[in-house]
Amino acid sequence: MKCQVAKPYPKIRVAKKSLENAKILSHLYASNEGELNAVTQYSYQVIISENEEIKLILHSISIVEMKHLEILGKLIKELGCMPIYADCISKDIQYWNGDFVYYDTDLKTILEINIESEKKAIYNYQMVLTVIDDIYIKEILERILEDEYLHLEIFQKLKDNIC
Repeated sequence: MKCQVAKPYPKIRVAKKSLENAKILSHLYASNEGELNAVTQYSYQVIISENEEIKLILHSISIVEMKHLEILGKLIKELGCMPIYADCISKDIQYWNGDFVYYDTDLKTILEINIESEKKAIYNYQMVLTVIDDIYIKEILERILEDEYLHLEIFQKLKDNIC
């Protein structure tokens, strides 16, 4: 199953260095709703899942989310900041931690959690697109958003078919 839109990602570049844009991207990068959390969440689910089809899909999606994590980290670096695993959008930096992962093992619950996670990711990308003023970053985020919509569709179909 294809878990990534068949379209290349735009070149990683920024119009200008911006601490503010880096902070905004840090939420997408390493918050409890960010790409780092998606990678760890789906990787955990691969380990505990008994369903081979679900394992393969989760593994494939986690690899796509890892690509998103890499892209966002590179953008943060291009903006002039170090891409640490933390949400830096507020004054109080919140470092990523394992408490952000849902440790459920029930397949229906897993799929519901993943659907909600993808909806939050889509919402967060849409919100960031309204506040980021860098055309190059916007192009990249719009491309990542296409993958997130695909992931939501995949999880919804799995839930409809399996549960």
